[in-house]
Amino acid sequence: MARAAGRVVVVAALAVVCFFFLSPRPCAGAGDELVAGELLAPGKPLVSDGGAFALGFFSPSISTPDRQYLGIWYNSIPVNTVVWVANRETPITNGTSAPRLALDNDSSNLVLSDADGRAVWTTGMASGSPPAALAVLTNAGNLVLRSANGTALWQSFDHPADTFLPGMKVWLNHRTHEGGRLVSWSSPEDPSPGRFSYGMDPDTALQLLVWDGTRPHWRSPVWNGYTVQASYVSGTGTVVYTAIVDTEDEISNTFTVSPGAAPTRFVLTSSGQFQLLGWNGSASAWATVGSWPSSGCSRYGYCGPYGYCDVAAAACRCLDGFEPAWATGGDFSKGCRRKEPLPPCGHGSGFLAMAGVKVPDKFVLDGGNRSAEECAARCAGNCSCMAYAYAKLQSSSAKGDVRRCLLWAGDLVDTQMIGPLWASLADTLYLRVPLPPAGSAEKGRKTESQKKLVPGSANTSTEIGEGEHAEDLEFPSVRFVDIVAATGNFSKAFMIGRGGFGKVYKGTLESGREVAVKRLSKDSDQGTEEFKNEAILIAKLQHRNLVRLLGCCTEGAEKLLIYEYLPNKGLDAILFDSERKSVLDWPTRLEIIKGVARGLLYLHQDSRLTVIHRDLKASNVLLDAEMRPKIADFGMAKIFCDNQQNANTKRVVGTFGYIAPEYSTEGVFSVKSDVYSFGVLLLEIVSGVRISSPDDIMEFPSLIVYAWNLWREGKAGGLVDPSIAGSCSQEEALLCIHVGLLCVEGDPSRRPLMSAVVSILENGSGSSSSTLSLPKPNQPAYLALMEAKRDDLENTRNSITMTVLQGR
Repeated sequence: MARAAGRVVVVAALAVVCFFFLSPRPCAGAGDELVAGELLAPGKPLVSDGGAFALGFFSPSISTPDRQYLGIWYNSIPVNTVVWVANRETPITNGTSAPRLALDNDSSNLVLSDADGRAVWTTGMASGSPPAALAVLTNAGNLVLRSANGTALWQSFDHPADTFLPGMKVWLNHRTHEGGRLVSWSSPEDPSPGRFSYGMDPDTALQLLVWDGTRPHWRSPVWNGYTVQASYVSGTGTVVYTAIVDTEDEISNTFTVSPGAAPTRFVLTSSGQFQLLGWNGSASAWATVGSWPSSGCSRYGYCGPYGYCDVAAAACRCLDGFEPAWATGGDFSKGCRRKEPLPPCGHGSGFLAMAGVKVPDKFVLDGGNRSAEECAARCAGNCSCMAYAYAKLQSSSAKGDVRRCLLWAGDLVDTQMIGPLWASLADTLYLRVPLPPAGSAEKGRKTESQKKLVPGSANTSTEIGEGEHAEDLEFPSVRFVDIVAATGNFSKAFMIGRGGFGKVYKGTLESGREVAVKRLSKDSDQGTEEFKNEAILIAKLQHRNLVRLLGCCTEGAEKLLIYEYLPNKGLDAILFDSERKSVLDWPTRLEIIKGVARGLLYLHQDSRLTVIHRDLKASNVLLDAEMRPKIADFGMAKIFCDNQQNANTKRVVGTFGYIAPEYSTEGVFSVKSDVYSFGVLLLEIVSGVRISSPDDIMEFPSLIVYAWNLWREGKAGGLVDPSIAGSCSQEEALLCIHVGLLCVEGDPSRRPLMSAVVSILENGSGSSSSTLSLPKPNQPAYLALMEAKRDDLENTRNSITMTVLQGR
């Protein structure tokens, strides 16, 4: 008998009995497969190849040992923990019987029967389905029914119980609004379906809920467009990667963990807690890493209409401009009421920006792919609209960039101020309020959350040029009216690019000089601090391989940067375009590699500042008319003090695939983090393959692993882009591949400094013996994310964020 996380699991000590129908059939052994003609009986479970999980019969309670269930549990830990149950509603109750599982030849279903041959559970495949050849238990804990050619016909991951394992998903079909949910046990000793369920909201498909029956019990933040969120579990070294995949057919939520992580699972408890648990080997017990609802006020609707839960203080408060709706007693279930009524529609009201919140429930997803300005206008023009929120869902790869406009017409319920640890999941809520009387100070409206009135309701003070960095701005200010004239009033015809920050336009100044104008959108992920950072940094940095900043504009709510215009735009636009990539012959690519290396060397060592770029990638390398490279986009860069070797952060920024392992798992970054990104970029330039393009690297999980395997087998030349085979120097290409693999070493101390990289590239090119003196690269570290769904993941600047979870 073993006790596990509130459940007692007893494997019935029944003799292994094989039952007979017309002829005897053998019992299944201790392997991972069940084939036609075999029986699975008590006492001999299937064990996955790798030993992580077992499938067999169990009794959940010592008090009722006659109730038998078919389930999957962890085989690799000493505490029996059941993660899936087949016959939750129909236990086999005869204590003298021996249940068995078999593959039925007629229906191609797995069938669970009692001793009398009565079927109590099947996989439920319809008649006419392809014939099943075997059932196999994978080392991920998934029971899969396969055909003779290996096609999966049915799997337990599609029929979850109360546990969410790495590689599983909860999903919602866009057409039918049906999907897969977790359902709690009735009690710690009763696996029958309980009161609570967890899954995608069928009304919106943009949030996850825990229901108590049909009533919401807890609600996640609304999806704001991230693809992968990395949560670092403090003290364990485990990283939990939560991913959202949105296709034409369905939207799904899944998670994986970093390689070598201890057993990790989410579970929906019988009391309605959605918990993240990690196995603590030293304590030989499950540790609760996170639990939701996390406090009393974070339960659904606890603070009433127009109230919000301050998660940090675990207390209810009223939205700004509201007061408690009760006279005495402190009953927040009654919510809050306005301190002063709204003026007549269309007169004297504006919107107050509340940043860092989980926006309320009961929103309407406004149709149309609207801009932020259009979303604001939709609410402002509707007298019943009380609030709006806007985001760009850039990671929806099947649909392209989708803009999300949410509108609220009724009471605002279940709002939370969720704090800095969950900032990547937060939104900005624009709340309709009366405008302050003429002449009053806007700052009088600000609360502890630093809300502010947004354009259209009152003037927003400019923030650039204020504070300790104002005196550092060493470039001219350009008038907004001049930029409007230069860009044809930001005409679509002048737009040359867009990103998470906003849009980029080509313009011609009055002097005739062509420029690129970067206009930050009002809801940009690059906020004021990043804007200051980029402006100040580029003004101080001057190098032929860095983009040159010519000026800026900070009038009203506008934040614009004016750069030199580079006609060939980003390297990615040519390198990954099958019709244009041949323009980049091998000599040109080698010069681009060298130029980027020189630019990084300048940032790391030769400038008066030590700068870590933190977002080096192909789209942030711009090309001038002669295809010379210039590193751009310093919004996420960091300055190191003298003698500083590294730094630590709880917020990882950058693009997945280019981020160094120690940065993504521990938040540690240094010059070696940029070296890793450079190594990835170098391999992309040689191969013409994007780091996120698995179709071009066959069965390998990443371009890095593909390149290393070719190098290990002496076939590194096979990595070279076929479109440049005629112009390529084999010796130079092999040298670059070797350097690239050294740069992506898992151990930062083994990666070369950029000074060494530049020296190797400048002095070693063309020498057949140049690679002989270099150390051999080790097998690279990599993060394998969602192998089954990786085609749906789009790597963008916003595609990975980091949250640190403290173990409890």
